[in-house]
Amino acid sequence: MEKTTEKQNLTRTETTTLPKREFVVDGPRSKITIGSGHGLAVISGPCVIDSKELVMRTARELVEITQRVGVPLIFKSSYEKDNRGSEKNWTGPMANEGLKILAEVRKEFGIPVLTDIHRHEDIEMVAEHVDVLQIPAYMCQQTSLLIAAGKTGKAINVKKGQFLAPENLSGAVSKIRSTGNKNVLLTERGACFGYNRLVADMRSIPLMQECGAPACFDATHVIRLYGISSADPAGGEPRFVPHLTLAAVAAGADALFLETHPNPMEAKCDAASQLNLKHYESLLRMSVEVRKAIKSPEHVGEIRF
Repeated sequence: MEKTTEKQNLTRTETTTLPKREFVVDGPRSKITIGSGHGLAVISGPCVIDSKELVMRTARELVEITQRVGVPLIFKSSYEKDNRGSEKNWTGPMANEGLKILAEVRKEFGIPVLTDIHRHEDIEMVAEHVDVLQIPAYMCQQTSLLIAAGKTGKAINVKKGQFLAPENLSGAVSKIRSTGNKNVLLTERGACFGYNRLVADMRSIPLMQECGAPACFDATHVIRLYGISSADPAGGEPRFVPHLTLAAVAAGADALFLETHPNPMEAKCDAASQLNLKHYESLLRMSVEVRKAIKSPEHVGEIRF
């Protein structure tokens, strides 16, 4: 008996179609829009406020560099660093002093400012001093924190937890948007690869964008080697920050997150992983060139071979 084999009609997904996405930050003297139809933007500054002098100096240099390169800047520094490996580590100047320093950055340079929030009860106070509230990676599933942040009406950057698949950030987006606040940015900062090491999966960029929010990429946390003090040069691999950053731009990131410091090994937090400020302009210029090459994040996923 003769067998007949019917050919199956199999289809597969070969392109990525990104939804319209927008993140808008109104600074004191500038408005920054990140997402569909807009160029790269950057979030940068020292990991934590080491001192007022250090923050003001770094902010001034970052403003000068980003204006020369033509990339909009959101300044970042934490007034408190609650996630530390030891109770003896520097945790920052705390809210009373730190928020005044961040407010001075806003006033003097006219740029928007971002900082972390750790506790529900701090949110209203912090929202009075900065333009963007950042949800730390370990807190990205804390429903009460996300909803309280959303209710302020402020722009919100959610750092993706190392333990979370990128598409699962849709839950964080939904929680914030349930308050009526649609202004959300999502930031990739690595995924757990066994103990104490992170890796970057560039597929996370379009996957986060498919959540309906722009995607930002943070190389300066991916290269941190946990389990080793950040005060030890062996605690990070900053030489790989350019490789990861440029790969993320090529993959279609809408923005970059680069912690930077003029003397990284003197930093009171993440000394081994922050980008040396002397390398900042070169990396930013290369990033802009890569962005020009891909034309837009949408173009990457729609390439026809």
